[in-house]
Amino acid sequence: MRHSWALVVCAGWALAVGAARAFAGAQVEERLAPSVVAGLARSIADNPVPGDYAYRTNIVPWVAEMSRRLATRVTDERERREFLATVYYEATRAGLDPQLVLGVIHHESGFKKYAISTASARGYMQVMPFWIRQIGSSDHNLFNLRTNLRYGCVILRHYLDIEHGDYYRALGRYNGSLGRPDYPNAVIGAALRYRLDSPAVTVLQTGASP
Repeated sequence: MRHSWALVVCAGWALAVGAARAFAGAQVEERLAPSVVAGLARSIADNPVPGDYAYRTNIVPWVAEMSRRLATRVTDERERREFLATVYYEATRAGLDPQLVLGVIHHESGFKKYAISTASARGYMQVMPFWIRQIGSSDHNLFNLRTNLRYGCVILRHYLDIEHGDYYRALGRYNGSLGRPDYPNAVIGAALRYRLDSPAVTVLQTGASP
């Protein structure tokens, strides 16, 4: 099971994972090259989760186990399974580990769909509205499940590419607190809460194509 982000924990900077609260922050709006804008716009282009996705053989064990763990946070089972299938789809589509994305959501919004930060970040992954202007369309709703996760995963992937795979710096950019350890530590700590360490769960293939 590939958890390249987990290697960051072992590198030493996260010895105090989850021990401190992150500073409040917000993604920083930056001027993007036209080619980057075009690439990100293509990445967020609508491509809905297949209707049977949550029932595919390689997804069912993960959805079942994560559903059990999130039952007290997202109480409606149907909503919870749709949420988890979308997380898995959008994370793997962007080349991210679904557990890492759950860690971001856990820390950013506490799994609250309509969360709004003091900096106006919105939804599960607390996406800043300026991204709609930069790479999206005025009819995009950041409180929509798929839209929010699509934007959040694409943005995190963008930052990870900028930082050449450095999760510490990419997560700092995502939070607008680049260089501070609190936010990356907290996200990785939250992500580790969702490790698949139950013997009843089959191996998660995070590199599988959606």
